[in-house]
Amino acid sequence: MTVSPTPTKQRVHSIDILRGLVMLIMALDHVRDFFHIHGMDDTPTNLATTTPFLFFTRWITHFCAPTFVFLSGVSAFIAGQRKTKKELSSFLIRRGLWLILAEITIITLALTYDPLYHKIILQVIWAIGFSMIILGLLTRTSMTVIVITGLLLVIGHNIFDYIRTDGSDIGSLLTKAFIASGFNAIPLGDNHVILMFYTALPWAGVMLLGYAFGTIYRSYYEARRRKVLILFSGLTITILFILLRFINMYGDPAQWSVQKDATYTLLSFLNTTKYPPSLMYLCMTIGPALIILALTETAQNRIAKILMIYGRVPFFYYMLHFFIIHTLLVILFYVSGYGTKDIADPNIPFNFRPLHFGYDLGTVYLIWFCVIASLYFPCKWFNKYKTTHSQWWLSYV
Repeated sequence: MTVSPTPTKQRVHSIDILRGLVMLIMALDHVRDFFHIHGMDDTPTNLATTTPFLFFTRWITHFCAPTFVFLSGVSAFIAGQRKTKKELSSFLIRRGLWLILAEITIITLALTYDPLYHKIILQVIWAIGFSMIILGLLTRTSMTVIVITGLLLVIGHNIFDYIRTDGSDIGSLLTKAFIASGFNAIPLGDNHVILMFYTALPWAGVMLLGYAFGTIYRSYYEARRRKVLILFSGLTITILFILLRFINMYGDPAQWSVQKDATYTLLSFLNTTKYPPSLMYLCMTIGPALIILALTETAQNRIAKILMIYGRVPFFYYMLHFFIIHTLLVILFYVSGYGTKDIADPNIPFNFRPLHFGYDLGTVYLIWFCVIASLYFPCKWFNKYKTTHSQWWLSYV
């Protein structure tokens, strides 16, 4: 029995290409966390200990989360063209709640390999889910409200760099959890803790602006004009980053400074703050991403088609790549001579990842390539399944 393709929405290939690209790059950072010798005891952006190669291995992955969240907003607008405001709002809220649930259950399990959930990890999927709920609520208002709210969150949240939020009152705790802190550990009794890596409201601002940007994908918008506008926007935001970063005032709590040589001074200039995403960080990443989006508007080469395979099934890819990475970690854990007593470390969120376990950066890149290559055919299969089936749950995966 053959299955005929079901009617599907018209996809924007350049969005799938860009999304696929950043998802492949994203896996590099996760592989580095799990397998690099210093993945758990140092940060690649520590200028006192890093090397340019290690720094840029981390820096290039900075583009992933902002691009993915921004494109989620763009895609939400495109999907909304076939729905009423009420239908779109309900869908976004339901999908947001599902993503938060998936982060707490599926993604946390893939990250920790701890079936007892001693640590619940909230990262980018939680931030996207929360942002979708906010967007779902605001789609019932007007585009003006969405744009103003997005700008206030993206541009204005760095005001909290100058406000003390280390108190124990409810206001300080909520501010740290949702807008002003890079990391929060929230105890749940004696043996469980929520590790909140992504502060949600600034990311919601990114999605809201992505939704507003999606208006250029209306069917009557001429393709050449759209490409020029995307390119102009990307160049403008990139230049804005360079100018504002050079001024070295508002927009990032970590100011750059002259270092021991020109290379490390450049690293300092590029070393913007991701947790929470500063204005400088977002300009630095979204600007170039829009340039790539413009340049891939009509791309049809083999590389573009490969990237589209990954970009069309982002959540499936995201879930699966963590299970593959962590399963490989378990294998190498035992191959390296570690035993049961080494599985859990209270200071490390991932099981089977001892503090001093790991490999050099070259090996990390080899593992990364093997991981993304192993995901190609599963992603290709699932993309085909989605286009030939119409079950309701497929719109949530």
